[in-house]
Amino acid sequence: MRDPLSALSDAFTSFLFGKVETTRLPVRTSTGQAQAVYLPTAAPGLGDSGVIIGREVYSGKGYIYDPFQLYGQQLPAPHWLVLGESGNGKSALEKTYVLRQLRFRDRQVVVLDAQGEDGVGEWNLIAQELGITPIRLDPTAALNDGIRLNPLDPSITTTGQLALLRTIIEVAMGHGLDERSGFALKVAHAYVNETITDRQPVLMDIVEQLRHPEPESAEAMNVATEDVRAWGLDVALVLDRLVDGDLRGMFDGPTTIGIDLDAPLIVFDLSHIDRNSIAMPILMAIVGVWLEHTWIRPDRKKRIFLVEEAWHIINSPFVAQLFQRLLKFGRRLGLSFVAVVHHLSDVVDGAAAKEAAAILKMASTRTVYAQKADEARATGKVIGLPRWAVEIIPTLTPGIAVWDVNGNVQVVKHLITEAERPLVFTDRAMTEGSAPDLLPDDVRAAELEAEERTAMIERRRRLSESSESTVA
Repeated sequence: MRDPLSALSDAFTSFLFGKVETTRLPVRTSTGQAQAVYLPTAAPGLGDSGVIIGREVYSGKGYIYDPFQLYGQQLPAPHWLVLGESGNGKSALEKTYVLRQLRFRDRQVVVLDAQGEDGVGEWNLIAQELGITPIRLDPTAALNDGIRLNPLDPSITTTGQLALLRTIIEVAMGHGLDERSGFALKVAHAYVNETITDRQPVLMDIVEQLRHPEPESAEAMNVATEDVRAWGLDVALVLDRLVDGDLRGMFDGPTTIGIDLDAPLIVFDLSHIDRNSIAMPILMAIVGVWLEHTWIRPDRKKRIFLVEEAWHIINSPFVAQLFQRLLKFGRRLGLSFVAVVHHLSDVVDGAAAKEAAAILKMASTRTVYAQKADEARATGKVIGLPRWAVEIIPTLTPGIAVWDVNGNVQVVKHLITEAERPLVFTDRAMTEGSAPDLLPDDVRAAELEAEERTAMIERRRRLSESSESTVA
């Protein structure tokens, strides 16, 4: 029996509009079938050519990304910035991305591995799987015939050598070289290159020449030899640290024979270096210039330069300028720079804020894992994320991140294959979010929790978009 009020409403509607709205019985169906009645809410993908990353959360479709395929069409630059707290999957993303890129024959990757456990870097397992020996830079091992990289390697141009020497000194001193010190270094470097032809010049040769400059060098500028010696004293003391100080053994001899720069993967293991010491930015500078002049070549290969703990680069003005030049230079020769940073505030509030802004601007791809709310708001403001994306960043679970590919913003769940899992989830599980083994009941519970969280993220996104359109 229908109530009188409903009957009266139907009669009034029929009188006004000439029809009565059809009453339908409720239908029970599955979510898989019912989802077809909803309009699509996910942004379009990035195409179907490249490396599979995972699944777009809202649509469920595969998410494919490759800076080399997108460059020039959807990307103005192939460089990539990865942000997020420890334990949310940055390490897993980097490793699977590199493994999948190496499936292409024209790819080559260099990794600066600044973290590690049990005496080796965290990329050691992947290097072993590919038959690669990491280049382990260790002051103690270097004293016993370990790996050496020579800043005066003949494969580096004389201009590049002098630029590298200046960068090393400026990083160590914390300020730029004045004209007189720069002149002393220049004439010492020129004399060493002109006179030593039967072997590779080494840093000790520069130090000795700074201590005992040639009279001809002083006469060329009509100054006393003692003046040139005084101008180069501080420079000599800084370089002496690489020769006979706490950094000795790594850069004070000829480059180690046998470093294979044609290998598909080159890993520089920096895990034995104190990450908070001045040694790290000096190492970054030396490795960066050495790679620029010995690794990047016009041979049509697509190269990826991945740097862990990249704030060591961006936080030093002199090293940041060097890498900024490398990024600009690399675009012509197919170089994609990947910088991994925990917090954006580590760099934008540091001593190299101007240089950091320039590097961030060159990174057209930004991937943001979970961060605290305050950090998420600061990150969103700097890189220009929409409000809905900023609001969900603190709620993201491990393995899910906000991807911003030149304005195309999507939420992506990173997927890892069973073959990749043993190489990706190592002993670093305590710090980089390896998923524990779950019993069947726990698996279902975890799936339900993930579904609920995904639904919550979707509701927040729609609400945010709705409020933004209302304001507009």
